[in-house]
Amino acid sequence: MTKPQRTVLITGASSGIGKATAQLLLLNGWKVIAAARRTDAMNDLHASGAEIFPLDITDIHSRQSLVTHVHAQFGVLDALVNNAGFGEVGPIETMPLQMAQRLFDVNVFGLIGLTQMILPEMRKHGEGRIINVSSIAGRFVTPGSGWYAASKFAVEALSDALRLELQQFGIKVVIIEPGLIATGFENIAKPSMAHAQSDPAWSKMMKKVEQNWLEGFRSASPANVVAKTIKKALDARDPKARYRCGHRAESVVIQRLLPTNVWDGIIRSQMI
Repeated sequence: MTKPQRTVLITGASSGIGKATAQLLLLNGWKVIAAARRTDAMNDLHASGAEIFPLDITDIHSRQSLVTHVHAQFGVLDALVNNAGFGEVGPIETMPLQMAQRLFDVNVFGLIGLTQMILPEMRKHGEGRIINVSSIAGRFVTPGSGWYAASKFAVEALSDALRLELQQFGIKVVIIEPGLIATGFENIAKPSMAHAQSDPAWSKMMKKVEQNWLEGFRSASPANVVAKTIKKALDARDPKARYRCGHRAESVVIQRLLPTNVWDGIIRSQMI
């Protein structure tokens, strides 16, 4: 007797980790529902068998439309992969609060808003899996990434609460913590990096931050490394609460072993 096909919704599936995850799960027999703002960038996924839908994760109506269509066409989901997100950089003092608000709207409130809409049917079904893509920046902070890291810290805390709350309903919640991944993040952050470097008080530090990032991203892991980790978390009967993967992910372990003043000294020597 063949197993029924499992169904997964993946956000931010137009590129990077989201697209790599969609491709891998399609190859492994999943019914993939791929969602992102740019549906044209998911035509290759559609050709491979994925269902594609538009999604502006910050728009409640867009989220509701997606969930309504998904439940009507495919029924209850087996899994939700919350991957949609983005990053901006800059010192806490100078990053405009509107930019910080946008980070939280996408990385936190959009993610949780969609999850809230998916959960009632999943809870009634008595099983399911929520995979939240965080970052090693959700475990420690470096100069210039305070607001981005704060959004990922929030994802970590909310995921921990969800894991505790939803266990009674048979729903597993897993956090994925990628290190440096070749998704073009450093290019997306270029405008905010340039803005941060235009302030003479912070120019020197932000140039060192950029240099450190560029050196790190030269050895960045491919997005498929994260996709394989997500698949592992989906396939595990009893998944771990957290999975680290990718270049520099081991920094989380090192940071937790060292006294704060020692860790701070290492980071300052590299970025300030």
